[in-house]
Amino acid sequence: MTTEFLHEAEMQRDALGMPDLMPVVIDHPLSTISEAEIDARAAQAAERAVAVWLGG
Repeated sequence: MTTEFLHEAEMQRDALGMPDLMPVVIDHPLSTISEAEIDARAAQAAERAVAVWLGG
């Protein structure tokens, strides 16, 4: 998800009783950026996902 929606995601996580769920958060926005910037955000998401999965 993007930084803009982190608060809502945390509220949903808590409401669902999943306090240990760590979201993968990337910079906002996505809809108004160039293809190159989208590629950079995808790399950012992949890096952060690996960190979450490995507990980093």
